[in-house]
Amino acid sequence: MPNLRKVLSGDLDKLFDEDKALQRPEVQKRILVTGGAGFLGSHLCEVLLEAGHQVICADNFSTGLHQNVEHLARFDGFSLIAHDVVEPIDLDVDEIYNLACPASPPHYQADPVHTTKTCVLGALNMLELAARHGARIFQASTSEIYGDPQVHPQVETYRGNVNPFGPRACYDEGKRCAETLFFDFNRARHVEIKVVRIFNTYGPRMRPDDGRVVSNFIVQALKGEDITIYGDGSQTRSFCFVDDLIDGFIRVMASPASVTGPINLGNPAEFTIGELAEQVIELTGSRSQIVHRPLPVDDPRQRRPDISLAERELGWRPSVDLSAGLAQTIGHFDALLTRPDSELMEVA
Repeated sequence: MPNLRKVLSGDLDKLFDEDKALQRPEVQKRILVTGGAGFLGSHLCEVLLEAGHQVICADNFSTGLHQNVEHLARFDGFSLIAHDVVEPIDLDVDEIYNLACPASPPHYQADPVHTTKTCVLGALNMLELAARHGARIFQASTSEIYGDPQVHPQVETYRGNVNPFGPRACYDEGKRCAETLFFDFNRARHVEIKVVRIFNTYGPRMRPDDGRVVSNFIVQALKGEDITIYGDGSQTRSFCFVDDLIDGFIRVMASPASVTGPINLGNPAEFTIGELAEQVIELTGSRSQIVHRPLPVDDPRQRRPDISLAERELGWRPSVDLSAGLAQTIGHFDALLTRPDSELMEVA
């Protein structure tokens, strides 16, 4: 793919000169997706490309993977930039989806200072870009901003219960600050913003070393290892399949300018961690045993979104139930763990 080679070698000017020569339909947009080679970003890039848009995928590949986007080379409108959002960049774009940031505790805690920079400086740099070019901008925030919630289910007006100096704070507080920047740019500089708070999402293209509960359980079950539950397994989560979430992203970005968010996007069906483990064991046919370990610091006891706002403003509600979504995700990991050419074999 010529564009891919040019971008990775830093020849951006040549790339954009060629892009300007393309004859594009009026409805086509030029869209930047930061974190585009990650789990969520790669699915979003694919949907946008299939809709006929030009997509610039930017990723520093700290957790994103080339294999997540290599199949997108078949689209003429796809470009890939090796870029860290901590550093400014100037591109002529119509829309920006800011997804850049490790989202699993083992990954974002590995370099907490850089995680905070990614959340805060990354948001600032993307907002400045949006302001310069009059672009609409989307922020992938998180249910983690609710912390260990004292309100259940969580509504967007709830201000959260976050430990500002705990081991998860680099991500939780980083995302909270990013939201602040988004709404300040909207009020002070009239930038069109969209802010969503993502609840636990799973599906194909998750990393086997992701460190979150769905990938942990599936990989352990497929390998016949003990399934590790932290705590007694009574803590709850709500699991949203990736296809449903990306549909929500698209609806949010297409909504009227007055719909700024924050908007919860997640599946309101609530399961205990113990119930999830049992489903994974059943669907994989594994003989894995369940073992318990101490609960990590600041791990939330309950997590379930109130999605009334998304239903009312977007007409959105997830449609994939947990068993169907897990079956697809298990198929992904089963294939991945047997691929000798996988980027992830060394960590699988």
